Amino acid sequence: MVFEQYKLWLKKATLDKDLIKELENMTKSDISDAFYKDLEFGTAGLRGVIGAGTNRMNIYTVGKATQGLAAYINSKTQNGTVAIAYDSRIKSSVFAKHTASILAANGVKVYIYRELAPVPMLSFAVRHLRCDAGVVITASHNPSKYNGYKAYGPDGSQLSPEASDYVYNIMNKVDIFDGVKTMDFDVALKDGKIEYISDEVIESYLKEVENCRVNKDLDLSNLNVIYSPLYGSGNKPVREILKRIGVTNVTVVKEQEQPNGNFPTAPYPNPEIKEAFSVALELAKTVKPDLLFATDPDCDRVGIAVPCGDDYRLFTGNEVGVMLLEYILKSKKANGTLPKNPVGVKTIVTTEICKKIIAAYGGEMRDVLTGFKFIGEQIALLEKEGEADRYVLGFEESYGYLSRGYVRDKDGVNASMLICEMAAYYKSLGKDLITVLDDIYKQYGYCLCVQKSFSCEGQTGMAKIKGMMASLKENPPKQMCGLAVTEFKDYSISLCKNTVTGSETVINLPKADVVSFTLADGSLVIVRPSGTEPKIKLYVNAMGETEALADQNRANLLAEGSKLLGF
Repeated sequence: MVFEQYKLWLKKATLDKDLIKELENMTKSDISDAFYKDLEFGTAGLRGVIGAGTNRMNIYTVGKATQGLAAYINSKTQNGTVAIAYDSRIKSSVFAKHTASILAANGVKVYIYRELAPVPMLSFAVRHLRCDAGVVITASHNPSKYNGYKAYGPDGSQLSPEASDYVYNIMNKVDIFDGVKTMDFDVALKDGKIEYISDEVIESYLKEVENCRVNKDLDLSNLNVIYSPLYGSGNKPVREILKRIGVTNVTVVKEQEQPNGNFPTAPYPNPEIKEAFSVALELAKTVKPDLLFATDPDCDRVGIAVPCGDDYRLFTGNEVGVMLLEYILKSKKANGTLPKNPVGVKTIVTTEICKKIIAAYGGEMRDVLTGFKFIGEQIALLEKEGEADRYVLGFEESYGYLSRGYVRDKDGVNASMLICEMAAYYKSLGKDLITVLDDIYKQYGYCLCVQKSFSCEGQTGMAKIKGMMASLKENPPKQMCGLAVTEFKDYSISLCKNTVTGSETVINLPKADVVSFTLADGSLVIVRPSGTEPKIKLYVNAMGETEALADQNRANLLAEGSKLLGF
């Protein structure tokens, strides 16, 4: 079957010369990996290595997904509309225009950004233009060999599981070469079936971001920052919003300023890791900034670093989220804008300390599954109840933040602005962010977190991940690092078991392939397969009476958790 597919592609995959050359030079191993399965369309859309084959990102797999999306839209409405954005990745503009052409051929009106634009700007355009769906071509922070296809619903969130299943089922019935309708992009543009998104939409988005400021009278002109867009879509909107709020002393990392999907100085363009900051850190030796920050290629994540002696300290997503939450709540209380019973939203793998923080301000922290669309659902629920103003911040440990409901995905432009405002505020008080975080821990207790990913590539890797998860569910550990496991949660069957009393309760969240273990001291260990990469992820929330004890507990739990997974 695999080689039959390969032969068919040799014959019919003729629209992209890059694919023709790749197919002709494939080894047996290449063929097996490229054709052993179809690239799956899930709640995060498509994501995979760029290249030829049914298990790769190319114009044919993109076309098949788009034909499914078009069928879904046409099943819901007549004269449907879709907004499209794309980032700087290899083939992103090609895939975006191909997507637009297919939708137009299926009678769906398309609004597409004229140039690369961040994920949050796509979410905003969907809502602002009242579209029925949206698509953004990106693989977020993955290495350059990857690209992806994120699909969004009319609310500006990524597609619901039900909608994704519909698209996937249609895809399975579509002939990848002969079952996809298409038309010439320029012809569709001339005929009005495709339209470029206007500057008015972009301006409306920037105004919404600017309205998210907490201390609007704060002078930010004394803040000195270095910014890197990591070759991506954040370059223009982030710099524009900083200009508008008065951050005038901005040094952009020139080597990483212009779009380049090869990411030459940041092979893994992820602001979570220090390597992505290497060029910026070198620049910092001469610029001496108060703050250094970077957005990933699709500008939905932000990572930061601040001076620490002669070096720079990188903060984790959990740490930045904790500081932002405290800053927003504290500032709103001081200026009289804090709502009664404020609501924060976090994912289940995100630090538990924020529950203590928001409780101190009379609020509640809601837990949701991993994926920002679930945070978006909570924003929508508050809006439906007429309590949208209660929402103060949603964030996830993977460096994604959003402080208001004008979009339904994490927003690197919003977060960049708030981080700069926060840094300037504390600078005016004579504090750096390291001191700020330490003060928070001293007040609320130490909860130190770490996440480790284990790569499991290819067909054998996927089987290995399934085996690990099955083993943890069937034989969960009774203790870790000498501490009893007091609670075991299997999110795949929505079951929470108190291992001390034996009682069982239902988890009121959608089912997901995740397990968690709560220990006697309140520490938390969570395991889940990545939804977008061939990896299994281990999360540790380690408690301790002092920073040293929490740090040691974190190291021990990370080591034992890794061993439990066989690494």
